Amino acid sequence: MRKATILLPIIVILGAIGLSSVFIVDEREKALVLQFGQIRAVKEDPGLAFKIPLIQEVVRYDDRILSLDTDPIEVTPSDDRRLVVDAFARYRIADVEQFRRAVGVGGVRAAENRLASILTTQTRAVLGSDGVTSNTILSADRAALMVRIRDQARLRSQDLGLEVIDVRLKQTALPDQNLAATFDRMRAEREREATDERARGEEAAQRVRALADRTVVELVSEAQREAEITRGEADAERNRVFAEAFGRDPEFFEFYRSLTAYQRSLQGENSTLVLSPDSEFFDYLKSDQGRQITAREDQRDAQTLAETASPETGTPAAPAAEDEPAPEEDIPADETTETPSN
Repeated sequence: MRKATILLPIIVILGAIGLSSVFIVDEREKALVLQFGQIRAVKEDPGLAFKIPLIQEVVRYDDRILSLDTDPIEVTPSDDRRLVVDAFARYRIADVEQFRRAVGVGGVRAAENRLASILTTQTRAVLGSDGVTSNTILSADRAALMVRIRDQARLRSQDLGLEVIDVRLKQTALPDQNLAATFDRMRAEREREATDERARGEEAAQRVRALADRTVVELVSEAQREAEITRGEADAERNRVFAEAFGRDPEFFEFYRSLTAYQRSLQGENSTLVLSPDSEFFDYLKSDQGRQITAREDQRDAQTLAETASPETGTPAAPAAEDEPAPEEDIPADETTETPSN
């Protein structure tokens, strides 16, 4: 009983010492075995590892790729146009032994502070170098600038046992005090471009309108010319038809013209004409034959009577003037007739 009481604590102590001498290295970690602050072993392969209990201790560091966001910084390119740049980096602990000697007990936090200082310095140096303008930073050439920043930061961070994998410019903007001036300049440029576009559009519209007006004038002139030709041909045809009709039957033509004159002059409910009673206008109202036709018939009757009387008297008959109009009687100027229309 007394032996069991003594052995049990010894077994527990030995078990505790044995467990404290064994540790596990994860595949995502690297471990350092320290003895009184001095590095005694580096454990990079995953699995079981041993140390001296109570004397040695194990410090673990992350072996994965880590991220670091830097604070926004203000840079001045070669064109003196200030920009605010926000960058971030991807890095990993490449040499844990060098990393421990460089940062000591500060660990990852102290290393990130020093790495952020390196990134800020190199970013200002690259973006402020000769030949680098704000347009270069804002264009596709910024990829080459980020490669330069990464290479120089990788070289400077080797003393920390770190490997800088990548550096990116996350955001590039103007300072707040320059935004208003920049926006005004951009607005003025856009208004100038819009004015130029409107001017070019107005010029094109003027050309189109001028071409359309010229085409309209040409078409109207051509149409008017063809219309005048057609109208002239129609007038000539009309005159020819009238002349042909007059030549075939002059008496009917005069009668038709007189009826047309009656129709055009005697219009409305109270048409009044002031004419001489012996005017030719009333010839076809008095009889179905006009004045010239009646005169010609009178002349023919007189000629017939003269030819009949010539054999009895033995004197030749005087020739009658053909188509000579009958003498008109003198009518006083004050004798007028007022004819109401039907």
